[in-house]
Amino acid sequence: MTTPSAAAPWTARVVESLEGVDRDAWQRLAGGNPFVGFDFLSLLERSGCVSRRTGWLPQHLLLESDGRLVGAAPAYLKSHSRGEFVFDQGWAQAFERHGLPYYPKLVLAAPFSPVTGPRLLAADAASRAGLAQAVVALAREREVSSVHALFVDDGARSALVDEGFLVRESVQFHWTDAGYGSFDGFLASLSHDKRKKIKQDRKQVEKAGVTFRWLTGADLGTAHLEFFYDCYVNTYQAHWSSPYLTLPFFLEWHQRCPKALVLVLAEQEGRPIACALNVLGDGVLYGRYWGSTTFVSGLHFETCYLQAIAFCLANGVGTFEGGAQGEHKMARGLMPVRTQSAHWIADPRFAAAIEDFLGRETEAIDGYVAQLEASSPFREGPPPGEGPAPG
Repeated sequence: MTTPSAAAPWTARVVESLEGVDRDAWQRLAGGNPFVGFDFLSLLERSGCVSRRTGWLPQHLLLESDGRLVGAAPAYLKSHSRGEFVFDQGWAQAFERHGLPYYPKLVLAAPFSPVTGPRLLAADAASRAGLAQAVVALAREREVSSVHALFVDDGARSALVDEGFLVRESVQFHWTDAGYGSFDGFLASLSHDKRKKIKQDRKQVEKAGVTFRWLTGADLGTAHLEFFYDCYVNTYQAHWSSPYLTLPFFLEWHQRCPKALVLVLAEQEGRPIACALNVLGDGVLYGRYWGSTTFVSGLHFETCYLQAIAFCLANGVGTFEGGAQGEHKMARGLMPVRTQSAHWIADPRFAAAIEDFLGRETEAIDGYVAQLEASSPFREGPPPGEGPAPG
């Protein structure tokens, strides 16, 4: 795409597969975020979860200098908007009403994963800026309607804004360890009504004879993942949808990265009845998938959120990201966090209209976050450990 020059001493090229790309070089750029790691992305390709057939055609950008990989961007040509968690179907409909194609579009993303992280993987700021320029060049070369960088970190957002991208905000709910010391310390930090409700829910689950295990590494076996996958499929089918990922994908992911997957397994009389699959990154536990075969009051919240928080406190993990959306998570101690995406629109008329829309949407997000923060589940008073813990 580009050739080295005094101003830009690198070459940018596109590959339609990670096969043949140096894993270690990519991994050095990806850092500790598992969803842009080489193993996760390459397994999506090997398992067929991302492909031309599924509407995710890899168009990964590589930035090289003197034969060395200095930048990379996981990029895909998309023929639909599924599996993104940043909803632009209204934009697509507006294009169609004016007789213009919206698809294919170019997406920089960790497929099927609403997780903030690097989307321009770079050795330094200059390489990141070069990647942003190469993204726009690729978009013009492919004549796509738009580029969408989903759940971007601060570095990518800044570089993309410099290339004319518009920023869109959304809200997720995350838990952060504020020095609680233990799960009891966390409970003590909550307001009386929230703490009381959690204790009541936990008693219902305990009364039903449900116990929990945290499985990872060698303790997480094929049978456990097969049970998880049945629950995963059931969850999608209950919502009249089809799962994005396959059982072979999960089995090989665990084989390659045995410490990355953390399964919360709920059992009743020695029989598994529910589970939640989390992904462990660099100091962050990501809540991803849940399902059950039996209804027990309070089981969903215990399995998905409270057990994840307990795992974090027991293992020194500072943050638990609860996934996309969900105000109900606040009652379990997860607080609103802004997430951002960046969007480049080729047609200047639509770019102006979308910029206006995003300005109004951001104002609404500001009000929404302020309202949520005013309804904090945490009690006022001394930090954990500096005062008596109320009952």
